[in-house]
Amino acid sequence: MKRFNAIILMILLTSISYGQSSIETDKYYIKNLIIESFDKIWSEMNSKNIDNYYTKDFLLLENGEVWNNDSISTYLNNAILKKPIPKRVNEIEFIKVKVLDGMAWVTYKNKATFSFENKIFSKHWLESATAVLTENGWKLEMLHSSPTKNE
Repeated sequence: MKRFNAIILMILLTSISYGQSSIETDKYYIKNLIIESFDKIWSEMNSKNIDNYYTKDFLLLENGEVWNNDSISTYLNNAILKKPIPKRVNEIEFIKVKVLDGMAWVTYKNKATFSFENKIFSKHWLESATAVLTENGWKLEMLHSSPTKNE
């Protein structure tokens, strides 16, 4: 009986540590999802990367406007026609990531530094996002962005 109890205890401990490890792994992927989406979509101004990071029904809520994949794509495609194209470098400071049953929400501070024609300026946002686990991995489903004062 003691041996049976020891086996049950080992299985329970393994399951608990596996669950914690899985959540930490998901948090890692979600943080990378946020960082890469800003780099690959907004810094590179590449609308072709939208499907890699956003769900089909993705919404961006910013400055009182609602954007979807089509409006983001149109914005980016028009922006690359304007010259000069500023270089954008993103800095993300994560506040919290919470994962539960194939869904996640994340909060973070976002600072983008823009440079062009020997001018440098930055913009700051406080943002939250939701992500879902799809058959192709984690994707962003919604992003809410509030501009903040430059720090």
